[in-house]
Amino acid sequence: METTTTPLLSGRCGWLRRRLRLRNPLSSELSGAVGDLGTFIPIVLTLTLVSNLDLSATLIFTGFYNIATGLLFDIPMPVQPMKSIAAVAVSETPHLTPSQIAAAGASTAATLLLLGATGAMSFLYNLIPLPVVRGVQLSQGLQFAFTAIKYVRYDYDTATLKPSSSPRSWLGLDGLILALAALLFIILSTGSGTDRDCAGDGDFAESSPSNEALSRRRRLRLLSSIPSALIVFFVGLVLCFIRDPSIFKDLKFGPSKFKILKITWEDWKIGFARAAIPQIPLSVLNSVIAVCKLSNDLFDKELSATTVSVSVGVMNLIGCWFGAMPVCHGAGGLAGQYRFGARSGLSVVFLGVGKLIVGLVFGNSFVRILSQFPIGILGVLLLFAGIELAMASKDMNTKEDSFIMLVCAAVSMTGSSAALGFGCGVVLYLLLKLRTLDSSSVARSNDDSETASHVA
Repeated sequence: METTTTPLLSGRCGWLRRRLRLRNPLSSELSGAVGDLGTFIPIVLTLTLVSNLDLSATLIFTGFYNIATGLLFDIPMPVQPMKSIAAVAVSETPHLTPSQIAAAGASTAATLLLLGATGAMSFLYNLIPLPVVRGVQLSQGLQFAFTAIKYVRYDYDTATLKPSSSPRSWLGLDGLILALAALLFIILSTGSGTDRDCAGDGDFAESSPSNEALSRRRRLRLLSSIPSALIVFFVGLVLCFIRDPSIFKDLKFGPSKFKILKITWEDWKIGFARAAIPQIPLSVLNSVIAVCKLSNDLFDKELSATTVSVSVGVMNLIGCWFGAMPVCHGAGGLAGQYRFGARSGLSVVFLGVGKLIVGLVFGNSFVRILSQFPIGILGVLLLFAGIELAMASKDMNTKEDSFIMLVCAAVSMTGSSAALGFGCGVVLYLLLKLRTLDSSSVARSNDDSETASHVA
């Protein structure tokens, strides 16, 4: 009996097959999947310990988000914590409650959903000058790198992730030697991060390559196939159990019970005023506009600002009500995953499946493992993510564009506010354009006057 396939079903199957296609070796995609954990783990751990975040709900919901966005966007779209909300929640006194954190995340999500649904986000994306976006990316990348260096150099309190005054000891299971060994291993295996793209031809393409060139190409191909970030991450997991063997006894199997948070009117006021207001401009700039620009740089694929904005809105308007951490799409996470080999959405699908398994099997007890994870190793992963994001600014070829970018980055880093740097960058861009337009109009007026005098 012959079976026929409808065009609609065939089209859906073809779409799914394209989304599940590997663009890099499996080892590279798996390595890239953990490329943004240097940001994810510290913030999740701190919110869990300080603000009683529901870790099980966070892992399960962010796992679903990873799978959905990986299939939707067909690139390793990251799912990262909303950093400004997290910073306010744990650094200001009194600390935000889970309901207030959820209110802040839902408020930010509703704003982005509105901007996306009305087309305002696409308007902003096309309006904002590229040098200003590059300035925001440069500042965010360097701030990641500076934080990463602090993770490596100093001891940190795992409950607050605040550095102590004493430097990290050289020896030990979270010592400086361990972090430096991880750093050297990643540099040796991945180089500057371009080997995966050029080991086949690229910089080494020759009409008749010599034996030396062929040997070099094979060596680079072999080194680039090593899933360095994945290996470093698993080493960190093993060290968790070595550092504190009592973890085995404290692990409890099964997810925690889902519950809908009760968010009062007071929670909405506090969450919006203290955390959502500083988060909204950061989400617009770094989670939507910078991500769309960076995806075009890295994958030659320009995402729709409307789709990315709506994606952030929908994710949080679902998960925050169940106590999951507010999340967004971050340019730093995208850069980190790309740096370690992720080239397709399948990479974050793997990550999402891993989060789902951990959340369903271990639930909230997994925080015992995270609390022993070597902070120095997380710093190494975060360092490469920050450097990759900062390197997106290398396409500023004119002095004027570089000037705008650097001023924007300097203000952002000095004031610790991407919104402030963005505003200064836009004003500077308009002043320079006004100066150019004014000079052009004066020149045209002079030319018209000379022409008139010659005719007369």
